[in-house]
Amino acid sequence: MSRLTVFLDRDGTIIEDPGFLSDPNSVRLLPGAAAAIRRLTDAGAIVVVVTNQSGIARGLLSEADYQTVESRFLGLLSAAGAVISACFHCPHHPEISGACQCRKPGLLHYRQAAERFGVDLGTGWWIGDRMSDVRPATVVGGTGILVQTGQGAKHTLVAAAEGFLVAPDLSAAVDIVLAAAR
Repeated sequence: MSRLTVFLDRDGTIIEDPGFLSDPNSVRLLPGAAAAIRRLTDAGAIVVVVTNQSGIARGLLSEADYQTVESRFLGLLSAAGAVISACFHCPHHPEISGACQCRKPGLLHYRQAAERFGVDLGTGWWIGDRMSDVRPATVVGGTGILVQTGQGAKHTLVAAAEGFLVAPDLSAAVDIVLAAAR
């Protein structure tokens, strides 16, 4: 049996999404997000964050800015007992950097995580507030859950029409994951 693996989007799913976040002091966890991730941690899950950060390609933030925001983000979660197994980010934008394999819904980061942790992507869970966050689940046979935080409310009808689960927030999505894992 493959170990429970959950791929999470960052902005709009775990933290508020002000757009092109470059100031670590502006990182705000969404209500219940840290506790939800802690429940995954307590269940022994591998929790991987995959995020598109096109602001780097656009020159709106630097790689160093991204790293300081990530450090703050991980620190806030850690203080709440929530552990992220790995973080991956795509710094590209198709119109600036050209096509890449790491920009969601591309599978590069998911495959790298599967290799690193020795997990089967077909048993994984994808949770995010945009269709690009959950569509990779379809390609590899996993399960996607669109959360209605961040941009999610705009995508609810499309997500449901495409057969994805929909949850009001990360905590409710984790309820679904943990119930299915029992």
